[in-house]
Amino acid sequence: MTTAVDDALWSAIGDPTRRSMIDLLLAGGPGTATSLSERLPVTRQAVSKHLAVLDRVGLIHSAAAGRERHYRVDEAQLARAVAQLTAVGDAWDARLRRIKRIAETIERHRTDDQGE
Repeated sequence: MTTAVDDALWSAIGDPTRRSMIDLLLAGGPGTATSLSERLPVTRQAVSKHLAVLDRVGLIHSAAAGRERHYRVDEAQLARAVAQLTAVGDAWDARLRRIKRIAETIERHRTDDQGE
């Protein structure tokens, strides 16, 4: 695998509420903790905590706008996460192909041994 997997990044993405927040920000553009909490089944305080986690790993960035902060997705960091997921998927696909070849070889030998 050429892309190193970032455990903190994947831990942040692993939470379904945070994934929903990323989806909302991608679909609707920058948002606030208040606007996100209106569209999610969690409190504004919970949204703020989730936003802090996403900010810490660089998946989102914020800018002050009056008394609130507007959050937006860092598309470069999201692309990095997608590249990591693709690399992990490719590695597992290769492993599964090897396992399939081994199983087919075992089955052929078993069939050959029974035919004798």
